[in-house]
Amino acid sequence: MVLDGVGGETLARSYPRGGFLVSLGGRIDQAQLDKHGIRGVSLEAESNGDQLAQIGRLIDEKKIKVVVSQTFPLADAAKAQTKAETGHARGKIVLKVRDEPK
Repeated sequence: MVLDGVGGETLARSYPRGGFLVSLGGRIDQAQLDKHGIRGVSLEAESNGDQLAQIGRLIDEKKIKVVVSQTFPLADAAKAQTKAETGHARGKIVLKVRDEPK
């Protein structure tokens, strides 16, 4: 599997022989997928600062509650993935990248 987070020329060089290609930074070319005999998908999200700010306000006002099922240190990312794959987590599974400054 190849996970391309850049797009452009990097995506063009990322079509492997066999496997699966996921692009976060550009549209997958179906002709290239067919040429290399692979599957692939483009994942795109459109960010909207106004909507994110509104969601933040709703959380601050306690009108929305974020449910966290479990928090794992980044070193335990594999355990977090295993937990997510069970489909039995109620809420979000969080990876903690670093400790908050005191």
